[in-house]
Amino acid sequence: MSEKEYNLDIDPRILELLGPHLYTNIYYILGELIANAYDADAKNVYVIDRIDEENKLIVEDDGSGMSYENKDVKNFLSVAKESRTNVVNSYTKVNNRRKMGRKGVGKLASLSVSENVNIKTIKDGEKSGFVLSRKVINKKLEAINEDTINFIKIKNHGTAIEMTNPTYKLPVHLSTMANNLLKIFPLVDETFRIHLIRGDKHEILEESQSALVRKMAVLTTLGEDYKKMNEFYNCDFKEQKNSLLKNKESKKIILNMLNKDNEEQDYTLEIKGWVGAYKTTREMKKNMQEFSDNFISLYANSKLGIFNILPIVGKNKLQEVYIAGQLHIDLFEETNLPDMALSNRQGYKSDDERYRKVLEYVKNELLPNILTDRSFYSDLLKAGKKEKEIKRQKKKEEELKEKSLDFKREVTQEMTSELSKISPINKNKVENIVNTQVNKHMNSLGLKSTIDFNKRKVLISHTKADKELADLIYKTLLSNGFSKDSILYSNCEDEEARIPAKMSIYGYLRDFFVDSISMEKIYVIYVTSKNMRTSWGAIAEVGAGWITQTDHCIFTLNDFSPEAPLDVRRQYQNTMRFEDEFYMDNIEFDKFCSFIEDIGKKFGCNILSRDKNKEALKDDVHVVSSDELFKLKQKYSSNSN
Repeated sequence: MSEKEYNLDIDPRILELLGPHLYTNIYYILGELIANAYDADAKNVYVIDRIDEENKLIVEDDGSGMSYENKDVKNFLSVAKESRTNVVNSYTKVNNRRKMGRKGVGKLASLSVSENVNIKTIKDGEKSGFVLSRKVINKKLEAINEDTINFIKIKNHGTAIEMTNPTYKLPVHLSTMANNLLKIFPLVDETFRIHLIRGDKHEILEESQSALVRKMAVLTTLGEDYKKMNEFYNCDFKEQKNSLLKNKESKKIILNMLNKDNEEQDYTLEIKGWVGAYKTTREMKKNMQEFSDNFISLYANSKLGIFNILPIVGKNKLQEVYIAGQLHIDLFEETNLPDMALSNRQGYKSDDERYRKVLEYVKNELLPNILTDRSFYSDLLKAGKKEKEIKRQKKKEEELKEKSLDFKREVTQEMTSELSKISPINKNKVENIVNTQVNKHMNSLGLKSTIDFNKRKVLISHTKADKELADLIYKTLLSNGFSKDSILYSNCEDEEARIPAKMSIYGYLRDFFVDSISMEKIYVIYVTSKNMRTSWGAIAEVGAGWITQTDHCIFTLNDFSPEAPLDVRRQYQNTMRFEDEFYMDNIEFDKFCSFIEDIGKKFGCNILSRDKNKEALKDDVHVVSSDELFKLKQKYSSNSN
């Protein structure tokens, strides 16, 4: 037995009270032990699952190890003694890493897993070992015979934490364990690797944030250090990359705070890191893990402080399921300021000004901005799908054209040839007769249904200046059975009704007015006013409609008199607008509803009754008598003069 004595510099009753309750999650426990390995200048830390073999869970590292002679072990056993008191001892000796640990409580994490934990260490060939236990007599820990101290992966220096008879069980798949560990411990690279070992299976964690960033639809980085995330970001829309990928300076907030000496001092709260939104959440739902995939984590000195602040800063919006981010605020662990971490190191004191300022920034600025970017990405996706659908539709149109022309040519030629055999007749005259009859019956071709099914039904032709009246017509069409994507309305707030972002409005309209061989032509609602005279787009739509003889109706604004080629022989509806309010007399109000209902009937929609349409419009339109409307016209006419 070793002659070394291991005295615990803490009241043993604290271990008995805190041991099983200090941490509530196996990954937080492993995170604390991995952080200790990092602070020991380890290059590798091994999480070895031997629960099925020896009923042990082992965390072993190749750090500097601890010497009994040099009092390293004594310092380890000084629990709750602050390890970072000045700039010098805030960094590790070998690799000059900024230390994660501060209070020395993390070493107790293993007691949340096991009642007895074997601590074995070696430094420059000198071995030491003892049993850390929840139940200690006279503050003396049981020593481990140095002749029996062996390690699995390390040789001359390092430490092993053996948790015996652990109460937590690790996941079946090492990949699940890896994903969870990477979320709480992001500081993994070629200088610090985490190894997961179970039997003959060995998985190495060499990257952390990059794996998450590769899944992002949009990304915002904060600070120069995090621009490196750009190389892992895969942009789906290269032309819009500047709107989807944003590199910003770190957020800096000046705070005046009391230091540990109770003196006021200015500190810079600097927020660095990244936040993004996933392209999809489909795979996440299949692989439920210990930690959710949508989160915003806070770190200090690269050590997890709180895994997810989304429930605090979010508004429970649907888009928030796509959010993920890791923010680093080293001021949380500033040596000269009071400790703001909770006792279990899984959160921060809610009244600490540093924490409150970070929450305010994320809630009011960072999160809303990334949600806006994700919505923009969503619009691009929808536009892309719509563009593909339009191309597919156009291809069908072209195929139908070719088939129609082939049908016409072949039938004409074959019928002419057969008729020519009967008697010596004029072949040219026969061909003309047959051709005329074929043209007459082209509509009977059964190929049209595949074209008409996905076509827009109604175009609202208008100028941007008359958008409010167009909005009212659009709203009433929806109430009367039209779907958003069956209406073509270029200035609509609903993305489904707009023309796809990448397409020219004139090219898009040409497909409907000119190129379509479909029997069913688009129906046009013309919203006319004096503004038309200066709108080239509106004039072009009128011309296209006239050339193709498209069926239409007319809504006018402020007694505007539409002219040919619009069909002015039929009635048109008139709406007056005074001070951004719509006015109609009873006849025009009835006519407004009637026009919409007639369009709905034309396309077989489930229209509302006249009374229900009027009821639905009462908040948008002032319905007055003809006399009152006349007086209003005079009033506003004289005001304008």
